[in-house]
Amino acid sequence: MDLSQNEWWQQAQQDENAVILDVRTEDEWNRGIIPGAINIDIYKGQGFIYQVEELDKNKNYYVYCAAGARSGQACNIMNELGFKNTYNLAGGISRWDGPVTMP
Repeated sequence: MDLSQNEWWQQAQQDENAVILDVRTEDEWNRGIIPGAINIDIYKGQGFIYQVEELDKNKNYYVYCAAGARSGQACNIMNELGFKNTYNLAGGISRWDGPVTMP
């Protein structure tokens, strides 16, 4: 499900079961992340699926990428793998005006 920046961030902050997932490449990750994010690069194909399958399916995943397309795709893949709650950051980190830290 796509959420606006404000909805995505507020919901993630209030959710005790939240995991923030960055699906960008390592180079993109190294330029700055949303605080608390973990990184699993969607471009790793089957490697992405292997890593995602090790995550707790009972958590709520707040997913982002650069512009919102890859994270939307990641949410779809995760839903197919049995994840119930995935939330895509509409517009990605490129439109993000919230906090950013270095990994």
